[in-house]
Amino acid sequence: MEPERQRSGRTLKKGRKRSRIPSKLVGAAEAMRSRWDLEEKQQPVAKKARLSTILFAENCEITHGQLCELLKYAVLGKSSFPKPSWCQLFHQNHLNNVVVFILQGLSQLHFYKFYLEFGFLRKAFKHKFRLPPPSSDFLADIIGLQKKQIIENLPKAMEGSLPSASSKVSINLQKDPIIQKYGSKKVGLTRCLLTKEEMKTYHFPLQGFPNCENFVPTKCNGSVTDNSPLFGLDCEMCLTSKGRELTRISLVAEGGSCVMDELVKPDNKIVDYLTSFSGITKKILNPVTTKLKDVQRQLKMLLPPDAVLVGHSLDLDLRALKMVHPYVIDTSLLYVREHGRRFKLKFLAKAILGKDIQCPDRLGHDATEDARTTLELARYFLKYGPKKIAELNLEALSSHQESQEPRNTAELVQQLNTSVLECLDSVGQKLLFLTREADASALSSSQNCQTIKCLSNKEVLEQARVEIPLFPFSIVQFSFEPFSPNLTEEMKKRIKIKWTEMSTVYAGPFNKNCNLRALKRLFKSFGPVRSMTFVLETHQPHLCIQYEVLEAAQLAIESLDDILVEGSCIKVQRPVTELTLDCDTLVKELEQDSENRGFKTFSSAQRALSILTGKDWKLKGRHALTPRHLHAWLRGLPRESRLPGVRVIPPPLEQEALQMLKVDHPKIAAWHWGRKIGKLYHNLCSGTLCLILLPGTKSTHGSLSGLGLMGIKDEEEGTTPNTCL
Repeated sequence: MEPERQRSGRTLKKGRKRSRIPSKLVGAAEAMRSRWDLEEKQQPVAKKARLSTILFAENCEITHGQLCELLKYAVLGKSSFPKPSWCQLFHQNHLNNVVVFILQGLSQLHFYKFYLEFGFLRKAFKHKFRLPPPSSDFLADIIGLQKKQIIENLPKAMEGSLPSASSKVSINLQKDPIIQKYGSKKVGLTRCLLTKEEMKTYHFPLQGFPNCENFVPTKCNGSVTDNSPLFGLDCEMCLTSKGRELTRISLVAEGGSCVMDELVKPDNKIVDYLTSFSGITKKILNPVTTKLKDVQRQLKMLLPPDAVLVGHSLDLDLRALKMVHPYVIDTSLLYVREHGRRFKLKFLAKAILGKDIQCPDRLGHDATEDARTTLELARYFLKYGPKKIAELNLEALSSHQESQEPRNTAELVQQLNTSVLECLDSVGQKLLFLTREADASALSSSQNCQTIKCLSNKEVLEQARVEIPLFPFSIVQFSFEPFSPNLTEEMKKRIKIKWTEMSTVYAGPFNKNCNLRALKRLFKSFGPVRSMTFVLETHQPHLCIQYEVLEAAQLAIESLDDILVEGSCIKVQRPVTELTLDCDTLVKELEQDSENRGFKTFSSAQRALSILTGKDWKLKGRHALTPRHLHAWLRGLPRESRLPGVRVIPPPLEQEALQMLKVDHPKIAAWHWGRKIGKLYHNLCSGTLCLILLPGTKSTHGSLSGLGLMGIKDEEEGTTPNTCL
């Protein structure tokens, strides 16, 4: 790179050199991969930053706040912030750079609709996760700017003293989100309950829903009235090899007495006790014998048929309990806040009840105290009504409280609500933000952000090549024109149908007197079956088997095609439609997806499969095809009643859209910009944490979840392709 770069009359000096992993170590590692274990014992290997997502939640959905956790931890490390709750970043001090690419206008649906076009991204990044639909300002959410902006926008008069419930409150009372949701009159208990639709929106466990198949119902099926009993519930969790698991439960009755307070021993190996939050330590939990099933049994006995559970972010507690309860009041949603944000329980306790909880001098939270506090907050709301709450002006109180806290760097970086910009500022660094002129956000006006506004995506890419090496933390935002809502809805339907057809096989012909029960056992041995029907329209009977997962369908085809079954040589094949014409290609590409290649080498995966199938264990196995987050997404899709094999012609609207060969069309953009970002990625230095974010889309016609991909450059030698598409 040249010593200086000139742009728009401004000269930028080259940043300081950053440490890099010696290239000879990388070369040595690649040359000796087959003897990795032996070399590791013989000579020390330089530490490298690496990622692990073993702690992913079951549905692999990561909130914008959790994403912000990772970015802040990447900047400052564990000396200033707790480790991210959903993944592990090892050797953070060996990270050289952080680069975030945002593909605005694209979603998880686009990624799997144009999966073959996203060649480089899906092969290079092993860690993939689902994102919720974006809020009004996606960038502000992932950088953690919202609270900071509110503080900056407060009137100067509020800086010296607490705001009073006067002038401004009376003017804006009707705009308060609590009034907008509940009205100004007092409400009864039943009005405060979350509806089934709200429980679905906020990911509460519900019977019959994905990921809740093994959850235990509380047997509360009585008729709930405004006089039904309230019970405060709070749980503490630890991190195990399978994610978050229950370590303590507290249940408080309406009178305030604690009716249940149990420590619980998780079923899986504990990797982090989260002591600073839970108060649980290894010493405390060692003698405990109570298991999750014991707690579930006890709760079912304690709760009356019309019990109403009250908690703060209660969905997390119920998921830790693996229980389903239909009547809930969540105080984080009861005390409604603007833009979908939530007040912390500690703040509500102080502002509403005048109580100090979760004090910093204590070791972790007191679950009983928290459960009792949520109960008191619910009773306060019922007693005084929404108008009283609105007059307290909680939003201003919260912002004022934050603005009065010490602002020096040493104290600031210890706070969990610090933004990434403040983290960078505390170590004397700036954030680079590259975006199109029309897409500049609140981030653009920040003093600690070097914003470069460009006229096109092409210019954003050109500037990225020049500027990224000069900054330790960069955000590069590309913007694409989203599909129309009608076309998006059609895409959703077609991808559901496509996956259904890919997971469906036809097998036959069979003799008319074949043993149907034996055939069902045979096909179920390859994996979970959604439906199995006999096809009698053919000269000889056939079976149509629709599997729950693609791997099972593929294993059935590979194992049974052209072999003798029930005295007949059968053919096992998929339905052939325009949606499955590229199925073989797609299956091969899915096998190459980096997330599906969990073993260090292909040969080690082959050896593992041969061990499984070589013994007399009657086990069947094959390489993975579906990333974990996609499994969760597909399970959530409504089942199609359409018979497999029926032709679906794309509407003229989609045909026309796919024929428009402009660069910003999502199909073309996936291929074109995937290649471009791939080339840029190869120019990044080793040890760069790189995230690709498809934020999702949101409109009045519906929302689409986002998708994130992440990895560290040269984290594992040999897993990243050497060339782009």
